[in-house]
Amino acid sequence: MRKTVIVGCTPKHDNYANAAAERLKAAGYPFVPVGIQEGEVCGEPILLMHAEPKIEKVHTIALYINAKRQKQWFGYLLSLGPRRIIFNPGAENQVFKELAEKEGVKCEEACTLVMLSVGNY
Repeated sequence: MRKTVIVGCTPKHDNYANAAAERLKAAGYPFVPVGIQEGEVCGEPILLMHAEPKIEKVHTIALYINAKRQKQWFGYLLSLGPRRIIFNPGAENQVFKELAEKEGVKCEEACTLVMLSVGNY
């Protein structure tokens, strides 16, 4: 299955990153929530971005942080070896997209929630 790293999860349950975690879990996709605050999402601990946790066999990174906040994490996120990065609404970033594509990563400006709901995840 396509393991997804969800960047931008928080202990607050009313955000799109957490909604994506709920939908991924319901659809049977493994996911790893990553953020800057400790807590959990759908029973999974939020891994702290500042610790740059090692995550193996990453298929997709779903970004829910804006372009300005992404810059410091370019190297870390690419080090996870994703096949795909989804730039969700508000997370679009042409610089990071071009960098990732040079590394052979497929990039999509799309909504993870919509992709899951229409069956093209």
